[in-house]
Amino acid sequence: MHPLDRPVWASLSTSLAPLSEGGDLARRLLPTVNLFGASRDDTPESLAALAALVAPGEQLYLAQVGTIAVPPGLTLLKSATGVQMLAEQDLRPLVGRGDDTAAWEVLQDADAADMLALARLTEPGPFLARTHTMGRFLGVRTPNGLAAMAGERLRQPGFTEVSGVCTHPDHRGRGLARRLSATVAAVIQARGEQPYLHAWSTNRAAISLYKQLGFRVRTEIQVAVLGRPG
Repeated sequence: MHPLDRPVWASLSTSLAPLSEGGDLARRLLPTVNLFGASRDDTPESLAALAALVAPGEQLYLAQVGTIAVPPGLTLLKSATGVQMLAEQDLRPLVGRGDDTAAWEVLQDADAADMLALARLTEPGPFLARTHTMGRFLGVRTPNGLAAMAGERLRQPGFTEVSGVCTHPDHRGRGLARRLSATVAAVIQARGEQPYLHAWSTNRAAISLYKQLGFRVRTEIQVAVLGRPG
């Protein structure tokens, strides 16, 4: 099995283990970090271990290639199909800070509130108070606040996911998402890792943008939101 077939498990059982909880059969990110969780496989024992990590009223996001098995005791709240894309070319030649009004910066803990506010406004995917601790995030600031950002989310040996890509509605059309996505991916490549990302299958604009940057569709991926009734 390719490590990106179950990218959440491959991440939580390796690089992001310190930000997760659970055991050898199932793990989830800490509730303040993000909503993703995964079981090692679809055996009854692993699914039961995953269900045990979800408290009444909580939600958990799963993402993997192939059908997602719903653990007993949990309810399927939402499901969708996405694509998983891998960077096929060297993005480092594309990187530039641009003009002074759109120079990017590395975002820090002090920027967490602004990052969360931008994510809530634009909804790039699950983003919580400490999601920024999952990896390195870059942003473009203006005098009025954070205009755009992109960063790293899931990480496993040899691979890092580009995620959290979003632009404030007042600053769209300037190519900020393209610039930040390329820069984040180039930094990943400079570490000797392969960047990958996920997009909803229906998001043609995003898929087209990433193809222009040199990403290719590797596979479809299933996403499910599970919950335990309160």
